[in-house]
Amino acid sequence: MIIMLKISLKEILPIRMSDAEENPLEETVESGETEMEEDNLNYKEVENLQQKSKEDNMLAWREPQEEEEEEGEEGEETEKKEEEEEWEGWEEWDEEGGEEGEEEGLEEDAIIEEYEKEIRAQEETTVKPKEIFKFGLEKVIPGLQSTISGVSLGSPGSSKSKESLQSETNEFLRGLDTKLFDSDQVVSEEQQSSSSESQSSGGTEEKTDQDKLGQKRRDLEPKEGGEEKKERQRGEEKQKKLSYSLSEEEGKEFYSKAGISKESLVSTSTGDTLFQKDESTKTYPYPLTMTWSFGWNSSLPVYYLRDQNHRVLLYVCAHTAVIYDVFRNTQYHLQGHPNVISCLCVSADRRWIATADKGPACLIIIWDSFTGIPVHTIFDSCPEGNGIRAIAITHDAKYLATISDAEIQKVCIWKWTLAVETPACTLELPKEYGFQNYLTFNPTNNKELVSNSKTQAIYYSWFEEESVLAHSAPLLTEKTFNKLVGKFSQSVFHLNLTQILSATMEGKLVVWNIHHPLSSSPTFVGFPYIKPCKLVHLQKESITVLTTVDSYIVTGDIKGNIKFYDHNLSIVNWYSNFKLSSIRTLSFSKTLPSPPTEKSNFPTDCTLKGDLFVIRNFIIGTSDATVYHLTTDGTKLEKLFVEPKDAICAIACHPYQPLIAIGSACGMIKVWDYEKKKYLFSRVFEKGLGVQSLTYNPEGALLGAGFTEGTVYILDAMSLENESPEPFRYSRTCVTHVSFSHDSRYMATADVSFTVAVYVMIVKNGRRVWEYLARLRSHRKSIRSLLFGVHLDSNEPRLLSLGRDRFLIEYNLIKSYKDHLDVLDIHRTDQGNYPTCMVWYPPLTKELFLLICNSGYKVKLFNSTTKMCRKTLLGPAYGSPIEHTQVLPVRTMMELQKRYLVFINKDKVGLQILPVDGNPHKTCAIICHPNGVAGMALSYDGCYAFTAGGHDRSVVQWKINLSALDAAVSLGGDDLTPFYGLVSGGREGKFYRELEDYFYYSQLRSQGIDTMETRKVSEHICLSELPFVMRAIGFYPSEEKIDDMFNEVKFSEYVDTGNLIDKINLPDFLKVYLNHRPPFGNTMSSIQQSFNVLGVTNSKGEKVIRREDLLKLLLTKGEHMTEEEMSDCFASLFGLNPEGWKSEPAASSVKGSEICFEEELPDEITAEIFTTEILGLTISESSG
Repeated sequence: MIIMLKISLKEILPIRMSDAEENPLEETVESGETEMEEDNLNYKEVENLQQKSKEDNMLAWREPQEEEEEEGEEGEETEKKEEEEEWEGWEEWDEEGGEEGEEEGLEEDAIIEEYEKEIRAQEETTVKPKEIFKFGLEKVIPGLQSTISGVSLGSPGSSKSKESLQSETNEFLRGLDTKLFDSDQVVSEEQQSSSSESQSSGGTEEKTDQDKLGQKRRDLEPKEGGEEKKERQRGEEKQKKLSYSLSEEEGKEFYSKAGISKESLVSTSTGDTLFQKDESTKTYPYPLTMTWSFGWNSSLPVYYLRDQNHRVLLYVCAHTAVIYDVFRNTQYHLQGHPNVISCLCVSADRRWIATADKGPACLIIIWDSFTGIPVHTIFDSCPEGNGIRAIAITHDAKYLATISDAEIQKVCIWKWTLAVETPACTLELPKEYGFQNYLTFNPTNNKELVSNSKTQAIYYSWFEEESVLAHSAPLLTEKTFNKLVGKFSQSVFHLNLTQILSATMEGKLVVWNIHHPLSSSPTFVGFPYIKPCKLVHLQKESITVLTTVDSYIVTGDIKGNIKFYDHNLSIVNWYSNFKLSSIRTLSFSKTLPSPPTEKSNFPTDCTLKGDLFVIRNFIIGTSDATVYHLTTDGTKLEKLFVEPKDAICAIACHPYQPLIAIGSACGMIKVWDYEKKKYLFSRVFEKGLGVQSLTYNPEGALLGAGFTEGTVYILDAMSLENESPEPFRYSRTCVTHVSFSHDSRYMATADVSFTVAVYVMIVKNGRRVWEYLARLRSHRKSIRSLLFGVHLDSNEPRLLSLGRDRFLIEYNLIKSYKDHLDVLDIHRTDQGNYPTCMVWYPPLTKELFLLICNSGYKVKLFNSTTKMCRKTLLGPAYGSPIEHTQVLPVRTMMELQKRYLVFINKDKVGLQILPVDGNPHKTCAIICHPNGVAGMALSYDGCYAFTAGGHDRSVVQWKINLSALDAAVSLGGDDLTPFYGLVSGGREGKFYRELEDYFYYSQLRSQGIDTMETRKVSEHICLSELPFVMRAIGFYPSEEKIDDMFNEVKFSEYVDTGNLIDKINLPDFLKVYLNHRPPFGNTMSSIQQSFNVLGVTNSKGEKVIRREDLLKLLLTKGEHMTEEEMSDCFASLFGLNPEGWKSEPAASSVKGSEICFEEELPDEITAEIFTTEILGLTISESSG
């Protein structure tokens, strides 16, 4: 903090910052989109093309429908002749358009009246896939709206000939056919989530490209007058009615005339379509592609999608919905959410899936489960809140209902099949109702819903025509029934009666009667409401799940029991002998059970008759993250998978086999074969032991495990049995790092108490045993990396640790002995920023480096022996600094020539091409875990990366395709082209021009301002001039950073040639500037942070530094000044010295010693006063 203040004072003076530079590198926040350069769409061309399509549609559909009915079926020659006449009469139509428009309007009105009856008759019918697609097509491709509906919207007017217009329109429609209706293309474009520009790992923060184009087209349309606008809106409404009421045959005719060859993939697919692709032929067009997700969010339900030839489940992992085929052991990922999915639901026919997330720019996405295609996306569904908490879909899938996750919850009903962006009806709920977290529709009435919090159940009645959502929420207390009711868990509508049932955690069921006021009453003004009528004590155990299936009411409880009741709430059957943990979800197959036969083995119910209890198969999800399948015929319970129920922070890949070990805070370690996607073995440790870190030794025989309470285990890698008789318990806090030396002689650990411990393997009685050697509290802040290396001369292991206290410490293992860990050397790596991770740089050069990333988005290379900072480079800047990185392993000697880094930051995983040079095109990233990444591991062959999501309880496997990243780099340009884009205005901009001027002015300075000799213009400047030019263009480095720049340039060729460099040219200077400057410029927030640490709170509640304290800090702390330097600085800042201070050869301080600080400086200095009044900088509020 002191350094920042003093840098600002001391280094700002020589040449004031030119305001030419703006901050070109903005912080990138994307939703799972891979961040690489890609050519932008030419919106204007697309808009023109869509306008041409409109005109073509007008020509194609101008013939009145009455004439078509009268003429009937005529030959193709007659149709062609009429079409030619239409084209010849185009100009006449333009002149007489008004009269014909009126006639067409009458004809359209007649058609609409005819279809309105059909619309009313079909209002409550189930949504068909083709209806969904027609609405979605109009939404996605606005330019084709007139084609699909058969109504012309645009006005004829084109300078192009008929033939060229037709050819362009057909070409556009053929492109549309290819884009929207080819199955491979659709799946690839909509679902793959790691493309260079559009991939969304769940991370879609922006609208689709089609939506953007549609918006651009609307923005470019000319403004209309009031009457014209009303007339156009009436036409659009008619058009919508026509398009919605098209029959299936008419729809096919429209598709044919529009140039669309076949029906959509959504409308023609079956339940098996999703998994028909051959996995062996699957391609990966993006640098990082999700291929598998381990784990699931056990707080959300599991749905049973299909139960015939395939057993298909739906569940959630972080921000991805997973469709899992159990028999084929394959997954399909529904990616598109930028935040963790908070709720989901499926339609009764299991065709449509609705998912919603919780966080900024939240989305609601409706998917087709047959194809995995998102048929509709609702953007900004809760702009004032934090996302969606509960979601429900009607029995016929026509409507969605959502409850927001805000402090003031909002209930919304969406007519999603109409592809609308706003809800049909909304209702804000008072805080007194509690936090509503469960919602469902009445399966027999689309206009009724029920939701509940822990304390309040709410009944909703939707009046669609009035756009009113009435609700009834009677308060229920212990006095209502004179009994303890308990907290609500879930609510459902009764199967036969007009009642609602609410389950409680006391094992009781509250029965609510629904009362409908008589509408025939002359005083009718009310809405339906509910009243509690009965409290039924069903069981002793808390009811966690309440649902209905066929004619039964089903409950699941905290003891793992599943019970079935009839409509009178009489017990019919139950399953209680499975010894399950608490039931979280029950999902029944949509397939009705087969009628009993002689071979059937259904259980009998508990009635006096003892009839067979025939029920559908169902899925059970429990609180311990286990999923079961129950085959009711024979009562066969199968365990489908068991996943960690707590946070996953530890993952490790085997050094030469396709195995990954996953450790969870619940004490479970699971080992998978990640190529076959097969679970192999696991071990669950005693209660209280949570796995925090895992590492295989280089031979792959041992697995080191660090636990949350400080225990360290050394396990056999193939059995997970203890390698040593007893675990090591030398730490009292969580063990965050475990590392083995290259020869497996040493193992080191680090914990949250800033302590490094070393264990050594010795031979005792002919057996290898591990013993504790020593431990040392070597850091003052958290340890970020613990790394073993090899001494170049002796092949002995070396150990280094890196802490947030900015110290890199190397330990002397040879001189260490029992209870004494010797320190070899200590070096400080950073001045203002703190280091985040460390890794050995691959041998791409003759010099051996340590690569260290820091919180300032920088990557630094340190000489492994001298610890000198040899290079500072701009690292990946994707919203947060790199937190962990590894060098990608190689498989062949040829791959050694080009190496790559894999890194994670707060919520993303990315790739970086080595060597790092600051080129922004040599890196890409994608959102992997929106709530935070906890760990990363790489496969031994470099084909896969794995990321652990911490509290989202998932591990994601990513396929790495390096050729896709290399292609993006080539598109970014060669030499300095990528770097020009990092400065304001680029190569021809004002900033670069000023940089050139300063560069050549520096040559004048070095040759003498007052000299009369002939000037020598060169392409280089002296290295000593480098800091002055840096300050002239607005970057004020500290003295330490200036030394780093000097070393970087001076020793750049020393290893290869033995020569020291004492000059620098303009291209190299530009790279040094871009790599060393703050990536996001000077921000008010960083200065305010310094005042928060150094200052005190005044009477106004502001953080201030008193005048005498500021002067003392500048003289005594950090890179402290002398009194003369400080006086000269303030003299120049207040205009008492010539501009430039002592950086100009002719300048000298004449009034520095005469300055009176009491007069010039206020008693209390705030961050704003210091920045604007003392330093004279202009920093916008947005930059803070």
